[in-house]
Amino acid sequence: MEVLRTPDAAFEALADWPYAPRYHEIVDADGTRLRLHYVDEGPRDAAPVLLMHGEPSWAYLYRKIIAGLVARGRRVIAPDLIGFGRSDKPAKRTDYTYERHVAWMSQWLTGLDLKDLTLFCQDWGGLIGLRLVAAYPERFSGLVIANTGLPTGTGMSEAFMAWLNFSQNVPMMPIGMIVNGGTNRDLTPAEIAAYDAPFPDESFKEGARQFPALVPATPEHGSVAENIAAWKVLERFDRPVVTAFSDNDPVSRGGDAAIQARIPGAKGQPHVTLPGGHFLQEDSPEAIVDILESMIQRRS
Repeated sequence: MEVLRTPDAAFEALADWPYAPRYHEIVDADGTRLRLHYVDEGPRDAAPVLLMHGEPSWAYLYRKIIAGLVARGRRVIAPDLIGFGRSDKPAKRTDYTYERHVAWMSQWLTGLDLKDLTLFCQDWGGLIGLRLVAAYPERFSGLVIANTGLPTGTGMSEAFMAWLNFSQNVPMMPIGMIVNGGTNRDLTPAEIAAYDAPFPDESFKEGARQFPALVPATPEHGSVAENIAAWKVLERFDRPVVTAFSDNDPVSRGGDAAIQARIPGAKGQPHVTLPGGHFLQEDSPEAIVDILESMIQRRS
């Protein structure tokens, strides 16, 4: 497997990003070594909050949430998925599969031996993060699920179909502008540049190109059976689960109802609808901090 690595210089002096990089090496089934980047801030002895991003963003999406939680004395961990952010980027689209992503993040999670986790997941952070919960339910103490789901081949919305068509056909993938288009507020030029930073040219974007095509939206997609099996575990997960979907995301609209109905831990929880687009972390960071803090305090 050929692997690309974004030069460190690309991440210098990013707006509102003072966090020191940390790395963990994982090994793919074919023997390729991959460097996975993550942020780890706050007290070492505190139960960690795990923030998982999706497509085509990176841990930068959580910069304000990291700061808010650390200010409240929490430990916060925010990884970059392989192919994104400061993590290594396999060079071929065929190197990216749903199951490989789950395996890569599983290796990272168990390699760091993370436990007593409160997960916040959005977009592919949920498609992968909820698979981690299903694989290691004992490691998770609570979930906040936002604008995501765990699809099992039952079809796709018109909004997702439009995104899929765009992502597969646009000649140059404008990462920063995609994130900007998925928020209620207009990002600053510096923020848009920070989302573009991991991708010096189109060759670094193969993961971002491939992710939409990997969503198991039809019975013919890969990972349908694996997600069905994961749901069977989630349907027994009785620790607190809060949905925090946004009010302006046509791609995930209505997905919170299925989560509330199927996961036992969601019963009686203070579910909320937040103002924001698909990338609600940019629109409602303070509210997300409050939701996570409240969940942790209710368990104390």
